[in-house]
Amino acid sequence: MKPTEGPELGNHTLLTEFVLSGLSNHPALQHLLFFTFCLIYTITIIGNLLIFMVTVHPTLRMPMYFFLQVLSFLDISTASSVVPKMLVNFLSEDRSISYMGCATQLYCVIFLAATEWYILAAMAYDRYVAICNPLRYAIIMNCRVCHSLVLLSCCSGNVVSVVQTAWVFTLPFCGPKKINYFFCDIPPLIMLSCTDTSSYEKQIITATVLVIFAPFCLILVSYACIISSILKISSAEGRHKTFSTCSSHLIVVTLYCGSGTLIYLQPKANYSQDAKKVLALIYTTIIPTLNPLIYSLRNKDVKEVLIRMMAELMKK
Repeated sequence: MKPTEGPELGNHTLLTEFVLSGLSNHPALQHLLFFTFCLIYTITIIGNLLIFMVTVHPTLRMPMYFFLQVLSFLDISTASSVVPKMLVNFLSEDRSISYMGCATQLYCVIFLAATEWYILAAMAYDRYVAICNPLRYAIIMNCRVCHSLVLLSCCSGNVVSVVQTAWVFTLPFCGPKKINYFFCDIPPLIMLSCTDTSSYEKQIITATVLVIFAPFCLILVSYACIISSILKISSAEGRHKTFSTCSSHLIVVTLYCGSGTLIYLQPKANYSQDAKKVLALIYTTIIPTLNPLIYSLRNKDVKEVLIRMMAELMKK
């Protein structure tokens, strides 16, 4: 067994590792949960790889599908930063995670979550240009702009993650070492600190608002302009066809923004830890699984290319 204690702080002993409680402590449920989330993780990987393969097809060389490629990569990475460790813990009595391992997992989760939120904002801007300024779409959303938006999203996500992780891990953790969660995240970690965390909670809330506010405003303004343009279309069929290109994105934004804000805007909220686990499952596990289904089932071009690719494979 690895050591779990470090140097002393006053009358407390600093922790050098944590223990993840997981989703349930009932032994009878462990194997069922293992197979359930193993299946979900497999679907996530296969679904997002399929979306990635489809969107690199020559007929889908558009900014919208380029952002969808990036989104697929982020979804695979998000699930991979959480689910494998969770699967191991379902079958293992030792659910410990080292101090550095916990910090690394927290950094990855925040980085991927923040980057995906910025990418969703970039996708909203893309839809705005496509619908409200279609004649200049190819000029405005050129290759350089698309790559710059992705780079900016990654850099912004990295800054947010480094700052948030540094804030949390400057806190002294003196015990208990058990994290009532299935991965290392901000709310359960600050509850383990043996010092007053009120100032850190305010910093986290402020950072969350800043991270969410700018992209949310961009999304809001983009869709206000999109809806205004759609209402000017004379035919109901035309309005429906135009709006259908945005519906998948709106569904993902609603799910992602709703689950994320409820967790981080209230780090020590009064609602139960089980409720927080469900919300965390939505953005780390469920959304990465649903994204390929949402975008493929509601996108005619993606479905056509996917069917064509499957037909070609069957012929071989």
